[in-house]
Amino acid sequence: MAAGDAQEAAWKSEGLPLSTSSNEACKLYDAILSQYVTWRNDETLGGIEGCITAVKAADPDFVMGHVISTGLELVGTGSSVLRDERLASAVRKTVELANSQELTSRERNHVKAMELFSKGALHKACEVWEGILAEHPTDMLALKFAHDGFFYLGEQIQMRDSVARVLPHWKPHMPFYSYLKGMYSFGLLETHFYDEAEKMAKEGLALTPQDGWSVHAVAHVHEMKAEVDKGLKFMASTEKDWVVCDMLACHNYWHWALYHIEKGNYEAALKIFDEQVSQRCVKSGAMLDTVDACSLLYRLELEGVSVKDHYRELLQVTQPHTEDHTLLFNDLHFLMVSLGSKETATTQRLLESLQELAK
Repeated sequence: MAAGDAQEAAWKSEGLPLSTSSNEACKLYDAILSQYVTWRNDETLGGIEGCITAVKAADPDFVMGHVISTGLELVGTGSSVLRDERLASAVRKTVELANSQELTSRERNHVKAMELFSKGALHKACEVWEGILAEHPTDMLALKFAHDGFFYLGEQIQMRDSVARVLPHWKPHMPFYSYLKGMYSFGLLETHFYDEAEKMAKEGLALTPQDGWSVHAVAHVHEMKAEVDKGLKFMASTEKDWVVCDMLACHNYWHWALYHIEKGNYEAALKIFDEQVSQRCVKSGAMLDTVDACSLLYRLELEGVSVKDHYRELLQVTQPHTEDHTLLFNDLHFLMVSLGSKETATTQRLLESLQELAK
C-alpha cells in the first residue's frame, strides 16, 4: 500500500473518512491539521500556507480541504468577510462545493459550522462542532475549532468540558493524544482548577516537551497563583522547547514579559518586546501576535514606561485592521495603539465604523 493510500485508509479507520479520491489531498489535509495542533509551521512542507496551496492543487473540489483552509483563516481573525471579498468568496465556494457533492454528515456539519463562524454566529458554530464531537470524539479539527470558538466567546466552562467529554475516547497511541492534555489544562485553569491544570499540562509536556500550548497553560497557572519567580524560571528553562512553535512563541514571550512587569523589571519586559514580540508581530502579521504587542505596550504604559515611539511603529501593523471588526477584543487592542500614538483620525474611524456596524 502506498503512503497516500495508507493516509486515506487511516482517516477511514478512525471513522473520519475524507471525501476525495486524491491520496495526496488526504496527506496534505493531515499536514495542515498537524501544524494547526502543534502551533508550528513545518517549513519542509512550505508551512500551513504552502500546504493549503498544495491541497487545493491536489484536489480543487476537496471540501474538507476548503473547510480547513478557510476555517483557519476565519479563526485567525486577521480578516473579515465584511471587508475581504476574497475570504467571503472562499466561504461561498466551500458551501457551493458541499451542495454539489455526496458528503458524510460530519463533513456537511463542518461546512455548516464554518459558514456560521464566518457570519459571526460563534455560539451556533460551536454547537455544530460539539454535535460533530458527540458522534466523532476523535475529530481533532472539530475539537480545535470548538476550543478556539469557546475561547473567543469567553465560555470557559464549555471550553473545558468540550475536551473533557472526548478525552476518554482518545488512547495514548493516537496522533495528537498528548496535545489534548494541554487543551484540557487550559480549560481547567480558566475555571480556576489551577493545581489540576498544572498537573495535566505537565503530563502533556512529559509526552511532548515542544507542546507550546501546555507551556502556555503552565505560564497561566504561575501568573494566577502569583508565582512570579517560578514562572520566570519555567519560561527560561523550557524556552528551547517552545520557541519552535512559531505560531505561539510570541504569546509565550508575552507571558514571560508579564512576569517581569509584575516584578517591576520594566527594562527586561521592554527587551522582550523589542527582541521578540515586536519582531514576530511584524513578521507574521498574525492577530494573536498583534494583540500581544498592543497589550504589552499598554501594560508598560500603565506602569509609567514611555512607549510612545513603540506605539507609532505598531500603528503600521494595526491601522489596516481598523475597520475589520472581527472581534471586539481585537478592536480594543487596536484602540490602545491609536490612542497611544495620538492618532486621532484612526481612533475616530475605528469608533465610528464600530457604531455603524452596531446599528
